[in-house]
Amino acid sequence: MTARESALSRRTFVKGSLAGLALAGASGSALYGCAPQSQKDSANGAADAPADQIAWSQCNVNCGGNCVFQWHSRDGKIVYMESDNTGDDALQARACLRGRSMRRWINHPDRLTKPMKRVGKRGEGKFEEISWDEAIDTIASELKRVIDTYGNEAIYVNYATGMYSCTGKQPGLRLLGMLGGYVNQAYDYSTNMLSAAMPFMYGNDKEKGSVFGPYDALNASSFSEAERASDLVVMFGNSPAETRMGGANAVWDFARVREAVTKRGGRIVNIDYRLNESSSGHPDEWLPIRPGTDAALASAIAHEWVVNDQIDLEFLHTYCVGYDEETMPESAKGQNKSYRAYLMGEGYDMVEKTPEWAAPITQIPADTIRALADEIAAAEAPFIAQGWGPQRHTNGEDTCRAICMLPILIGKIGLPGTNTGQREACPSVSLVGGLPFENPVKTAIPVYQWVNAVDHGHEMTATNAGISGADKLSSDIKLIWNYAGNCLTNQHGDINYTHDVLTDENKCEFILVWDTVMTDSAKYADILLPDAMRSEQLNMQTQGYTEYYTAVVVGGPAQEPPGECRSSYDVCADIADKFGMKDAFTEGKTQEQWIQELYEAGAEADGDMPSWDEIREQGVYKRTLDPVIGLEAFRTDPAKNPLGTPSGKIEIYSEQLADIAATWELEDDEVINPIPVFTPGFQGYGSVTDEYPLYCAGFHHKSRTHSSFGFIEELEQVARQQLWMNPLDAEPRGIADGDTVAVKSPAGEIRIEAKVTPRIVPGTIGIPQGAWHNADMDGDRVDTGACVNTLTTYKPTPLAKGNGPAHSIIAQVTKA
Repeated sequence: MTARESALSRRTFVKGSLAGLALAGASGSALYGCAPQSQKDSANGAADAPADQIAWSQCNVNCGGNCVFQWHSRDGKIVYMESDNTGDDALQARACLRGRSMRRWINHPDRLTKPMKRVGKRGEGKFEEISWDEAIDTIASELKRVIDTYGNEAIYVNYATGMYSCTGKQPGLRLLGMLGGYVNQAYDYSTNMLSAAMPFMYGNDKEKGSVFGPYDALNASSFSEAERASDLVVMFGNSPAETRMGGANAVWDFARVREAVTKRGGRIVNIDYRLNESSSGHPDEWLPIRPGTDAALASAIAHEWVVNDQIDLEFLHTYCVGYDEETMPESAKGQNKSYRAYLMGEGYDMVEKTPEWAAPITQIPADTIRALADEIAAAEAPFIAQGWGPQRHTNGEDTCRAICMLPILIGKIGLPGTNTGQREACPSVSLVGGLPFENPVKTAIPVYQWVNAVDHGHEMTATNAGISGADKLSSDIKLIWNYAGNCLTNQHGDINYTHDVLTDENKCEFILVWDTVMTDSAKYADILLPDAMRSEQLNMQTQGYTEYYTAVVVGGPAQEPPGECRSSYDVCADIADKFGMKDAFTEGKTQEQWIQELYEAGAEADGDMPSWDEIREQGVYKRTLDPVIGLEAFRTDPAKNPLGTPSGKIEIYSEQLADIAATWELEDDEVINPIPVFTPGFQGYGSVTDEYPLYCAGFHHKSRTHSSFGFIEELEQVARQQLWMNPLDAEPRGIADGDTVAVKSPAGEIRIEAKVTPRIVPGTIGIPQGAWHNADMDGDRVDTGACVNTLTTYKPTPLAKGNGPAHSIIAQVTKA
């Protein structure tokens, strides 16, 4: 029996829910694209039924799962989708609610099908259709003009994660690299503050030792390790049931962790300002906290361990720098700058970090803080992890390090069942590579700084804007290349301010956007290109960065692209031709030939993968990975396996950060701290006013992956865009569940439906991120699409220059 026959003999995916059946379209297809019974019956026996053509593909959006699709097509058109049913049930990359609706996206009537050029004002969304020849001529002409006039540092490839593939965004990067390059991105929107700050604690110099990364299996332990050996899991702002949905995602790992840990008599503690979906049904796991105050909680727990002699002093003196006076570097000795001095009120702000100090800040009672401190200290193998929400605040650089102090202080790092304080480890093996490219430009800007780089890039330097690879930018950004991304506006920040910058054509002179539908960002394009979706071309992608296994999927096309949609590879080859570089760009290969070459190179290096013919037949190859323990080698032998810090140790106190704080140009309200402390941050704790009396934070939503799927009507009906508000805040405002409310911040105003629920702490409102902005930008600018970034103030954080305002907002809510 072949792998394919075996797969088809297994159970298939369940059909859509009853709600899905009620919402089924005229075709009779179920809500999420699974096979209607009539289709299954005809496919399984009717003599006159046409045979289905089956093509493999993946969910290529940025949730990290890359769940597996099996497209069933008839007469060249997708009719329904099954997800992964191959191999053992414990390792099936089964699509979630969102992924099962992908057919709705692929065959949506709003698909972009022809190249277009802008005829209205930027952001107005007015375009006219043009030919591919005109589009390619215009793009090539603008590239040449900008490079000749301003240089390659005037070109910026905007952050975009709407589509992952081995040949997705890479063709554009390859082309631009051959044309002389573009300004690089530093960090990313998901882990901006963490990626900037944590290397100062866990290493940033590969010549000296290991280097910190947020997407690896070196600096964090796998959930499978927690399942194997942990007796307590403490998660700060980590909800895999919302951010990591699907069978190929960490939510599946986490379910097994819960079962194993509780079976051993342990428990899960989920610290969040909401009773999130991961703890829904398990309310005993929820420890409510005011958003942005996780560092205060961590400091109070640390204080309890110090006064109760529960720290591991031998570990701290062997593996760390900066805990106490004895471990301080010479440059900071005798100045009460140690972490212990901070906790005990002997240095810095001279305030002792007792539970009583933390209680009014965090809204967690002092006795609860003490009990949690004792519970963690008593655990044999505590698995302490943080999601990426806590660092996405204006004080995020300090918060992520403060959370990591908990396993450090008790020496529970590098041991079975423990973690480093980071998010669960990402898979360590990628089976195939991507289309190769090289960027001659080494200058990079922090990814959230691109609006400033458009507005005044020539003024931005290493010390006032975090520029790396050069002392300063040589030019403002004049040309933006945006492939499969909605971060020009929707997913960026302060949409009203960003709109004003982008609509000034004297600043950014040309914007190229590739997409499949008219996102809010696409409205700002000068040339808008219709992309062929991955299922409409031969597609290859390795496993993502969540559930702890590795895989590769090769398949497609499941149907022909609609209208004049084309692959980005073919379009970039045509643009390269205008520069006389087509042969160098393609190396004489089609995209399909590149994919085969990349696969075969990966298979040869791996040694265990199927042949090209075999993977084309079976579509998917998967295998498990062994559990990993973060920083295990360092713990075992710190001399042989040093960290890439100046000392080779965990640097609780960073001389590098102290130097940055002393030499960078910072605003009066910006502080960079050499140790992990609690600071409120801009629009954080203590910043509410009579006009804006509520704290506001965004959170990930089940109906979208960031903004991907945000236009699928059926998903919106299943999981509506709703503001979460505690009854104690709703009742005085006369707001009831289901009311439409107005939310106003210093940056903007939205309309949204209210969800009145005790599942959120009083004094705070929560708004799902990723909803599509919808406002009259020439009128009142009130956003009826309820995009949270209408409310965020554009103020990059002190160290990372990152998107901390994503979850640091002050607001008022009234009944609309």
